[in-house]
Amino acid sequence: QVQLIESGGGLVQAGGSLRLSCAASGIFGRYAMGWFRQAPGKGREFLATINWTGTSTYYADSVKGRFTISRDNAKNTVYLQMNSLKPEDTAVYSCAARGIEGYSDRPGDYDYWGQGTQLPVSS
Repeated sequence: QVQLIESGGGLVQAGGSLRLSCAASGIFGRYAMGWFRQAPGKGREFLATINWTGTSTYYADSVKGRFTISRDNAKNTVYLQMNSLKPEDTAVYSCAARGIEGYSDRPGDYDYWGQGTQLPVSS
């Protein structure tokens, strides 16, 4: 059974930084990963994605230059480093995995999802 477990969320002040982690288990093969978020009353928003080798990444314009996605395949873990956080970054952050090497910014391309972690950003 595939499990994706996010951690690292929590209250942070505007301008602050935080790193989210997503630990994968039960998944085999070469898989790409992505981070998404959903703010209260809004739809799911793509943030960042990374291919299996970690050599290619792609970001949403809203987070480009502030967020960095990375992965450690030896630990089956993907990270999202978030800097210069803003109140509008407040959301539930979720990671997702797709069963092929190449990355994607489309939620429908992902096979597995984590439960999400809350990230409130105070002004």
